[in-house]
Amino acid sequence: MTVATTATEATPTAATTTATATATEATASVGLDERIRRNPGAHRVLTGDRPTGPLHLGHYFGTLQNRVRLQRLGVEMFVVIADYQVITDRDIADRLAEHAENLVLDYLATGLDPDRATIFAHSAVPALNQLLLPFLSLVSVSELGRNPTVKDEIAHSRQSAVSGLMFTYPVHQAADILFCKADVVPVGQDQLPHLEVARTVARRFNERYPHPDGAAVFPRPEGLLSAAPLLLGTDGTKMSKSRGNAVALAADEDTTARLIRSARTDTERRISYDPVARPEVSSLVLLAALCQDRRPEEVAEEIGDGGAAALKRTVIEAVNEHLRPVRARRAELAADRGYVRQVLRDGAERAKAVADATLDEVRAVMGSV
Repeated sequence: MTVATTATEATPTAATTTATATATEATASVGLDERIRRNPGAHRVLTGDRPTGPLHLGHYFGTLQNRVRLQRLGVEMFVVIADYQVITDRDIADRLAEHAENLVLDYLATGLDPDRATIFAHSAVPALNQLLLPFLSLVSVSELGRNPTVKDEIAHSRQSAVSGLMFTYPVHQAADILFCKADVVPVGQDQLPHLEVARTVARRFNERYPHPDGAAVFPRPEGLLSAAPLLLGTDGTKMSKSRGNAVALAADEDTTARLIRSARTDTERRISYDPVARPEVSSLVLLAALCQDRRPEEVAEEIGDGGAAALKRTVIEAVNEHLRPVRARRAELAADRGYVRQVLRDGAERAKAVADATLDEVRAVMGSV
């Protein structure tokens, strides 16, 4: 049904349009999660991280736990260590191999099983990168330039001059997703524009190069939005590897305590959970609640008039207790770097086989064999 717009109706603003799109994505994400629960074997997930430093508590509660959940449900999972993408916003890839191995340690220590999840480095799968060229032909320069995530990343780039790779970044991510024909991509709201590029590439490729049997070469990937609330860093801004305001999963208990004691709070003595009015205090309360599997309001009420000092003691104890088995497992794995490298080799072999098959199919429908 079409509803006519009268002269007195306001034209939707960009903010309204964005909010509507986000709400639509959130509704679709809930439906996707329900379908995954009903039939996990029918789906394939692509997720991953850039090896730019240690994973932290924000990653743990925001993405790592969800990956383990999906794995336990029985969803097939590909986890890419996006090493080539490190140089999108910096001039050199510093300590790349070390960071990649540390990512694997964090993955395994938090519960990812390399026999059930394909963990691989982007650079180890040549066919994946070969898909970038035909995919780039499907996206215009103006479309890449309008991507809001690219604009934000350019604004925060560490490079002296923005490289061409920055503009191709969304298409590179599309290749990550589509090489294994993933139909589920866990994302945060800020990554939705990149996912839309992958959808666009898949749709245009299927339209331009129809398969002889009528089947689509690529699925339409859907975003699985994280339900995890935002954790703030010790300085009161978003927790980030690059900002030095995060508690790393690999940090020892003393370092964890020191970092949490340095976290910003406010001058009000009574502790309450109010993310809007008291974001820094509420983030600490939430962190303790997540570690203790409790409601944040309950944690705040228990601390009461204890003030920031009591709050931070509670958080320190909760974080260190929760991460103790994860850190013990990580230390055990770190003693055998050969095993970590074997996980990457095995994952690369599995990913290569999938990427080679996809590239062969792409070449066949393009008539370039």
